[in-house]
Amino acid sequence: MSDTDSLLVTATPELNARVGAWLDHLGDERRLADKTLVAYERDVRQFLRFLTAHLGGAPDLKDVQELKPADFRAFMARRRTGGTGSRSLARGLAGIRSFLGFLERKGEVNAAAAGAVRAPRQPRSLPKPLTASDATAVASGDLAMESEAWIEARNAAVLTLLYGCGLRISEALSITGRNAPRTGTRSLRIIGKGGKERVVPVLPVVCEAVEAYLKLCPYTPEPNGPLFFGARGGPLNPRLIQLAMAKLRGALGLPDSATPHALRHSFATHLLAGGGDLRTIQELLGHASLSTTQIYTEVDAARLLEAYDKAHPRK
Repeated sequence: MSDTDSLLVTATPELNARVGAWLDHLGDERRLADKTLVAYERDVRQFLRFLTAHLGGAPDLKDVQELKPADFRAFMARRRTGGTGSRSLARGLAGIRSFLGFLERKGEVNAAAAGAVRAPRQPRSLPKPLTASDATAVASGDLAMESEAWIEARNAAVLTLLYGCGLRISEALSITGRNAPRTGTRSLRIIGKGGKERVVPVLPVVCEAVEAYLKLCPYTPEPNGPLFFGARGGPLNPRLIQLAMAKLRGALGLPDSATPHALRHSFATHLLAGGGDLRTIQELLGHASLSTTQIYTEVDAARLLEAYDKAHPRK
């Protein structure tokens, strides 16, 4: 079957017209990207072809109105048998629901049956932390990747905050001159996602990195102004830290997963590996739910199994 044939809709002209109207709505009013439209169209056309075989004839609006949850499950089971993965199945179901929701808003069908079908569980991707030695090398500022010493010190201070305190990059860049961690600072008050406030301990190495930056920085932070500056004196753009991390990845031979946020993952994973309490790590990271933090137990277990497979003499 050619690509063109595979996209033909086996449906009544009336239902075909509804598909066209729905796609026009998504493109003109919802402003969905062309690739999204193509994917949604393909998924709905696949569903209609399935219905032709499932119902024994080209489906019309009345057939769509009478669909039961079992019909949608049968479609997804057929696609699963054909090798379709969970992400594609979930996207396909979303497209079908969108189409039926469009028809429901026009008063032509009831979309409840599709809504009653649970989307496939998505495989959870594990965080990819750096090793302790790589995280330390990234945050050290010893590689001289920048032309100006103060910018090198600035980048090192930000990256040290991410790894040493488990901060998000937005949280590190929100620190003001007043609450900058300096020599003797023991804790830092952070406003995280949703305006949730937390207090994180500050290691001496973090204070040293910030002091080194302040000593070289040509700009003086105002009490309520940003601690970290861009080259021209404005607030530091997080993209510059991402670019600095990309340079460090190349210099140290690290994978693409070694991003600024990976330092936060490294903070949590290394604490857990060192015997840290999961509930405490949750509070340090500012996670609203313990289940979010529990993913790091899976990372730790995966690392242990990897080490076991590599090192056990009877493998």
